[in-house]
Amino acid sequence: MGVLGSVGLVVLLAAQGAPGWIDPYRAAAQQIIAESQRTDFAWQRLADVTDRFGPRLSGSEGLERAIDWAVAEMKKDGLENVHKEPVMVPKWVRGKESLELIEPIRQPLPLLGLGNSVGTPAGGIEGEVVIVSSMDDLKAHAADVKGRIVLFNAVFTTYGATVVHRSTGPAEAAKLGALAALVRSVGPAGLRTPHTGATNYPEGGPKIPAAAIPTEDADRFVRLQARGIKVRVKLTMEAHFEADAQSYNVVGDLRGRELPDEIVLVGGHFDSWDPGVGATDDGGGCIVTWEALRLMKTLNLRPRRTVRVVLFTNEENGTRGGNGYRDAHQAELAKHILLLESDGGVFDPSGFGFTGPAPARATVTAIASLLAPLGANRIGAAGDGADIGPSAAAAKIPTMSHEVTGEYFLIHHTPADTMARITPQQMAKNAAAIAVMVYVVADAGLGAR
Repeated sequence: MGVLGSVGLVVLLAAQGAPGWIDPYRAAAQQIIAESQRTDFAWQRLADVTDRFGPRLSGSEGLERAIDWAVAEMKKDGLENVHKEPVMVPKWVRGKESLELIEPIRQPLPLLGLGNSVGTPAGGIEGEVVIVSSMDDLKAHAADVKGRIVLFNAVFTTYGATVVHRSTGPAEAAKLGALAALVRSVGPAGLRTPHTGATNYPEGGPKIPAAAIPTEDADRFVRLQARGIKVRVKLTMEAHFEADAQSYNVVGDLRGRELPDEIVLVGGHFDSWDPGVGATDDGGGCIVTWEALRLMKTLNLRPRRTVRVVLFTNEENGTRGGNGYRDAHQAELAKHILLLESDGGVFDPSGFGFTGPAPARATVTAIASLLAPLGANRIGAAGDGADIGPSAAAAKIPTMSHEVTGEYFLIHHTPADTMARITPQQMAKNAAAIAVMVYVVADAGLGAR
């Protein structure tokens, strides 16, 4: 039976205060939860793709081999309409990179070049470091930036508040004449682990090399500066773009028994950054959403509407997969009744965020009452995702985000994004929560009751 006894499961499923229409779905929810926990299938599948193909940066052989593997595996699962949809993606190549402290003492330092960054000249760039704490602080020190290497030392609070220093900081420093940019890793301290991620340069603007350094090294630079000690470093990066490459979104369906043209879409992004193997970001999200369909198929639970899984390509440095799905399915977007994305990790499930009309919120809140045994019965104020966003905006489709509790940003975009951070029980619980939610939505719809 897994982590829950059968008696406790039945009691918990009979959530207090749930509307009567949800009662016929209690048995199916119990079946899904029990089946998900019967084996470690989802964890083993994630381990297979990450062990076998490693990181899956857009334009890489690893990503394209993983895509072909996913198509073959979906067909083995018995999903329908399994196919690849072509998307051209940017091909950014990291190459060799290094950072060396020159003053006050020579020492190699950890770094990760930021995605989309330009490289340095072959001999590298050497310069004195000027430290700023924010974008406003950069403007206040504009006169000190020219001819120096800027360190954006913004202490992590939330991802949304801090990531701006990585995404736009280097371009702003370039406008002021900086030689290069370093960014304090966007995340909490993590055993001297740098965090990569995309940076962006405006069209026609100046471009300078940009890299992330661990929080511990950023703090060291601050302490040296406070003592009046000059910090000088040498940055060497081979980063560059090559011609756009052919990639694909992967699509698989569990066809609806009565309203097959109406679609509930679930998925995540199959590409990843290259330092780790993309287990948490976002191989896990891809596998647990895919596993939702496999569980329904295994249990012969075929809802009235079609449930579709999409493994999107190129979320990390372009979102061309999400835009590509919108463009390829423009004519049928109006028949998508819900879009659900899993891209926040696969730790302990806590529920879902939801964005949509009030009657639909009431429906998913009722469905969430079935997920109390998993601790996944919370419906948050809003839910969306980078890959489902383009389609949602084009056709005003309700959206959900799969939500968990865990140290996501500790390993986000780092070499520590590996299978070691994920348990079989977490994979099983997340897959079950998604499967129950989408099965009932696909069968009952999201209309007023």
